Amino acid sequence: MRKKNYKGRCEKRQIDKFTDVCRTYDELQYQTALMLAGSKEIKEIQSNVALCGLEYSSDFVFKTREGELGVRECVYREHLRKPMTLKLLDLSRVYWLGRGVEDWAIVIEKRESEG
Repeated sequence: MRKKNYKGRCEKRQIDKFTDVCRTYDELQYQTALMLAGSKEIKEIQSNVALCGLEYSSDFVFKTREGELGVRECVYREHLRKPMTLKLLDLSRVYWLGRGVEDWAIVIEKRESEG
């Protein structure tokens, strides 16, 4: 989850199942994009979807083959201790739940010791 007009380094890539160019801002987002695109259950994906009326965007919103929506927010483990990160994740969760999205989850990077 990021501010809508985030000015960080952005990588633009064409990835299958994305409705537009996939924009990622870090390795975790890129790996998550590849993971979602590789799922047989997912039909289409959008990256950095604006939350209407808010200054933020969700990392990935996808539609399954059954027509259900899902959301994935990417967070580095060390940021989970920051109160603002937790506030923003809760904002995203409540926003999407209010729109009927039940498949909302956080993607956290894998520790090197997790192999």
